[in-house]
Amino acid sequence: MSISTSVITPEVISNAMNYSQYRELIDQLLSENKTTGENHSEGMLDFTLLNLQRMKRWDKTAKVSEEAANLVKSINRKQIWLVITEGWCGDAAQIVPYFEKLAANTDKIEVRYILRDRHLAVMDQYLTNGGRSIPKLIALDAGDLEEQFEWGPRPRELQEMMSEYKKDPKGVSPEEFKKKIHLWYAKNKNKALEEELIALIS
Repeated sequence: MSISTSVITPEVISNAMNYSQYRELIDQLLSENKTTGENHSEGMLDFTLLNLQRMKRWDKTAKVSEEAANLVKSINRKQIWLVITEGWCGDAAQIVPYFEKLAANTDKIEVRYILRDRHLAVMDQYLTNGGRSIPKLIALDAGDLEEQFEWGPRPRELQEMMSEYKKDPKGVSPEEFKKKIHLWYAKNKNKALEEELIALIS
């Protein structure tokens, strides 16, 4: 069901970045030994550098199925897909290149990016179990900015794994669990993400 959202204003949309601008911002900040947000620690810089590699890889290798491509081609009203993200977020790096590949099949979808920590009023309307988890995709009608659907912060199977881990790590360190997450993304190749988006768009 479409609902109206007051926190996502025309000003938020007009100031949002396209994918090239988002990538250029990350590159520029890294050249200054910074990342997006306020935490510019060595660890966060390392995450951001890794994420650049992930995005570059998916930019080249992400595939969109014929079913998904045909589905977005059938969209008859222009939409804005607003993505809440940050350069240091590993899940975002695995996911946002697919948004771009899918949207490229139609001129009816414009993907725009905002940074979570600069837009907390928007973020706080799309919490996951009370947390500011990203990435979040909010699909909006381009005319009146009515929400069509939302997705995120990660595919359902992976979100369940994350919830279980938070309840009981079972002796698995955070570093080991992160490796498990990124291995899942590499093996799944956006299939779960695509299936969930198909269900939402249909």
